[in-house]
Amino acid sequence: MLTKTIEFKSKYGMKVKILEVPVLKEDSPLYFRVNLKLNAFISKVMKEHAQKTTYSFREYLKKTMKWSDYELIYYSEELKNNA
Repeated sequence: MLTKTIEFKSKYGMKVKILEVPVLKEDSPLYFRVNLKLNAFISKVMKEHAQKTTYSFREYLKKTMKWSDYELIYYSEELKNNA
């Protein structure tokens, strides 16, 4: 599973990192749902006035999605020859 990291500044000027964002194909049935969850998570992070600067999107999905959908996202087939 390929993941990416998103970095931005919050409205309070703090640099924020969101780790382990899954990279899905646009034709994947979970693509739309993950994007909605990501937008909701970023909105939640932007509103927080906490000192925390690093967040795990994987942990957020684990708490908010059905386990079967979570497994489909993060436990997909491995790439051949690390490609």
